[in-house]
Amino acid sequence: MTRFAIDLPVAMRLLEEDVIIADGHSLVGPNLLRSQALSELYRSVRSGERSREHGRLLLERLAALKIRLLGDRVSRAVAWQLADQLGWDDTADAEYLAVAKLQADALVAFDPALRQAAEGIVPLADFADLTG
Repeated sequence: MTRFAIDLPVAMRLLEEDVIIADGHSLVGPNLLRSQALSELYRSVRSGERSREHGRLLLERLAALKIRLLGDRVSRAVAWQLADQLGWDDTADAEYLAVAKLQADALVAFDPALRQAAEGIVPLADFADLTG
């Protein structure tokens, strides 16, 4: 069984394409993923990028997405350490790295800055690995 940590852009693609995760794989992410996805969907509807109906459909898919969201004391402490180590002004991206480091076999991320930061910290995987 392979456990993949995913970033927000990957989660959004999973919702958009209604992707089925391959048997034997599971997903993890930081607690903030749910709030970020909610905000992203809301903003896209408000801006007219998505219809209200499509936004609500994706919100339902988000609720049904089988992902373990983490934000325990250890995850927060590791996120803090990683943000400090990387010289970041914020801990949001570090939360993705922390969850990947602590709970996943690999990180699947579309965000190029997050992928670059992950090098040497956590193994990276590709989106295709989620379905294959």
